[in-house]
Amino acid sequence: MKKVVKFGGSSLASAEQFRKVGEIIHSDQGRRFVVPSAPGKRFSEDTKVTDMLYDCYQSAGNAKQLDKKIAAIAERYQEIIDGLSLDLSLAEEFEKIKQAFASHSGSDYAASRGEYLNGIIMASYLGYEFVDAAEVIRFDEDGVFDAELTNDLMQKRLEGLANAVVPGFYGAMEDGTIKTFSRGGSDITGSIVARAVHAELYENWTDVSGFLVTDPHIVENPETIETITYRELRELSYMGATVLHADAIFPLRQEGIPINIKNTNRPQDPGTLIVENTCRQPKFTITGIAGKKGFCAISIEKDMMNSEIGFGRRVLQVFEENGISFEHVPSGIDTLTVLVHQSEFMEKEQQVISGLHRAVNPDMLDLESDLALIAVVGRGMRANRGTAGRIFAALSHANVNVKMIDQGSSELNIIIGVRNDDFERAVKAIYDIFVLTHI
Repeated sequence: MKKVVKFGGSSLASAEQFRKVGEIIHSDQGRRFVVPSAPGKRFSEDTKVTDMLYDCYQSAGNAKQLDKKIAAIAERYQEIIDGLSLDLSLAEEFEKIKQAFASHSGSDYAASRGEYLNGIIMASYLGYEFVDAAEVIRFDEDGVFDAELTNDLMQKRLEGLANAVVPGFYGAMEDGTIKTFSRGGSDITGSIVARAVHAELYENWTDVSGFLVTDPHIVENPETIETITYRELRELSYMGATVLHADAIFPLRQEGIPINIKNTNRPQDPGTLIVENTCRQPKFTITGIAGKKGFCAISIEKDMMNSEIGFGRRVLQVFEENGISFEHVPSGIDTLTVLVHQSEFMEKEQQVISGLHRAVNPDMLDLESDLALIAVVGRGMRANRGTAGRIFAALSHANVNVKMIDQGSSELNIIIGVRNDDFERAVKAIYDIFVLTHI
């Protein structure tokens, strides 16, 4: 089985972690293509190398500060090199970085060097070929990722290679200018490599044993999800669940390549398998629970609203003109509610209100702030009657007032709106009724 394996920053934070990674890779000959992140934190108070690089670049105008901070970063890498007993020097690379910083090469270039240098160390440690991501991952002149050109370049470069290390997180524009993905973007690089080499599995190694049913900061020791579909993961990621970068899904979905989320520190754990579709029945009715705080609802009432052609378009156009994106738009016969991020809305609050009056002349316009949205997601909900009823019963028992409910036609998810203050209590109540009770 041909596998692409991506290792996160916590998996590569020290020489000890590198050795664990080496054992994992060498234990399976199918793990032929490796995507490393930059070194993460070695302990809770430590600083990630990417953050050190950002900070270092900010000091580019002060030669003394620049030298000091470059030296601290070099020391982090030398500690790994010495711990692995490698015959490798990064002195020349750091001199190039220092010169580039001094000539203001850009923050993307600065941030990318964490993965670049770790890739060199990883390739040396494993005895694999190093492939600079700047050669094979392309962004257009506007800084937009070019998926098809990248796939062509990656396929040609990796064709015929038995093994390779491709650093994550960055690529380049046609003129060679380094461009990064958003933070956590090494996940995307891994999926790009997996698509290009037609991998049978993409393993994403991190510091947790898979995707959890809900946030462990809210529910103590939540269950691990055994199998989840791309669509379910997309819904949960959108609502704040973070183990895999949301954009990493798309290259794999095109090829139907499954993802296995694994724990570097517990490689024996099965982790979570992410697939296009599956006949496997979920362990629980729901697959996962995720949510976010900080929304507000703008409710519009008008008699005979349903007979006004273009009413909804005119409402949403007001938000568009003010640069505000909406999250959900539940509606009734004479009511329409738009849920938006409160922080965005507050800046343009009065402009939106006056714009709505001009656009649709409502009978009443009401605002409700400090709301949280909770997504209850699961393919198993389709086959189980009364899911919404059980959610309402659990929330009622927990004395949580439901402000909104919205269910998609796919029956894959139910969105519930509650007060910010009720958010944690609501998540616990839903988890308890579907997972702990497990009827």
